[in-house]
Amino acid sequence: MKPIHEQGVAELAQAIAEGQTSSVEAAQHLLERAKQHQHLGAWLAFDEDATLAQAKAADARIAAGERTPLLGVPMAHKDIFVTRDFPTTAGSKMLEGYRSPFDATVVSRLAQAGAVTLGKLNCDEFAMGGSNQNSAYGPARNPWHTDHVPGGSSGGTAVAVAARLLPAATGTDTGGSIRQPASFCGVTGIKPTYGRCSRYGMVAFASSLDQAGPMARSAADCATLLTAMAGPDIDRDSTSLDHPAEDYARLLGQPWQAGASTAQPLKGLRIGLPQEFFGDGVAADVIAPVRAALAELEKLGATLVDVSLPRTELAIPVYYIIAPAEASSNLSRFDGVKFGHRAARYDDLLDMYKKSRSEGFGPEVQRRIMIGTYVLSHGYYDAYYLKAQQIRRLIAQDFQQAFAQCDVIAGPAAPTVAWKIGEKADDPVANYLADIFTLPGSLAGLPGMSVPAGFGAGGLPVGLQLLGNYLKEAELLQVAHAFQQATDWHTQSPEGF
Repeated sequence: MKPIHEQGVAELAQAIAEGQTSSVEAAQHLLERAKQHQHLGAWLAFDEDATLAQAKAADARIAAGERTPLLGVPMAHKDIFVTRDFPTTAGSKMLEGYRSPFDATVVSRLAQAGAVTLGKLNCDEFAMGGSNQNSAYGPARNPWHTDHVPGGSSGGTAVAVAARLLPAATGTDTGGSIRQPASFCGVTGIKPTYGRCSRYGMVAFASSLDQAGPMARSAADCATLLTAMAGPDIDRDSTSLDHPAEDYARLLGQPWQAGASTAQPLKGLRIGLPQEFFGDGVAADVIAPVRAALAELEKLGATLVDVSLPRTELAIPVYYIIAPAEASSNLSRFDGVKFGHRAARYDDLLDMYKKSRSEGFGPEVQRRIMIGTYVLSHGYYDAYYLKAQQIRRLIAQDFQQAFAQCDVIAGPAAPTVAWKIGEKADDPVANYLADIFTLPGSLAGLPGMSVPAGFGAGGLPVGLQLLGNYLKEAELLQVAHAFQQATDWHTQSPEGF
């Protein structure tokens, strides 16, 4: 049997179900491994007693004859999901020491499926960032090169999965925060259609964009997690889709169309290549592995089709108007009154507000609150916020025109490989530009994923982004799984881990 930390979700679930190991043993092994690699900065909180209590309960369910795909499997949650058994900080001093009285819906659904929580994972403060350098508790480090960023905001999640600290974990994606770190760290991650996963108990950044999703080593494992996580929650989340829960693994290993050979399971699949995703702004060491991955998909029977998403370059200004506007509204609740950081000294109520927010929020969060407040202010709402929402609709329409010609859209998940920690610290716009290929799908609310597709300069991972039409997660996972059955990029791990 492979060491516990080298097993994926399906392998570990099977080993536990068959008695080759126990949930308690797996949890203890991974907790010890997490402590050995604290230098990676992936973790923000542990509670060994809480974890082992969950593992013992899972072992009891197994002993009683219960069998589910996640029963007894240890995993962890991005520290943007509130949890009763672990503190929730959202990577911010503002929420340091906060304990939620309830679990987020995503957390509770995975617990019901039998998953065991190892702890909480590092992230950019309030999920604002693409490098995990904005965390108040220090950066997470890319295990492929520890002086490089892992991407963000779900950087801790990507690091933990890539470094074999756990088989899978949750993340959130507002403008690419699952897909970009998955690309930078060489793991698989999927952002479902907006509304698929409940936002109840997810600390809000931008309410019309935030969406939960899983990160794991393979598309098959992501499908298993997403099946447990997703589903309607309309009583508690007004943005939840009232759409029946699905088995997202149902198409794995199936041919794209009836009669396709085993050698070409994707025969009939049309993959759209937006010309805007393959322009001068993409590094050569990213384009080469992406082109090789597309050639592999062609061998599997897919046909490549040229399409256009003409408003791609507008996605960044549109996103950085809409997301900060929603953030300024959502973060107004953190005022030091009922919960969160409160300044030790102040003169009056207004002074308490000012000092508490100035001390509790980091510079990037403050920057976005200021931008958001500005674009929502009298005299600027129509010029900026309303105009951005109108362009957002046009971006969504561009995708629908493209999907009239293809089934799936593909391209790089990010224009470069991971950069060095601190390299872009003084240039927020350079950080924002790294999301150019993930933002359009987020603004349209489409499902998207990043799949390991090779390596670029310095041996750093490159991800292939796949985008599908609304509610087409199962089809995206089907394509990704076929690619992973033919390649081994997703099985490769950083040296020393």
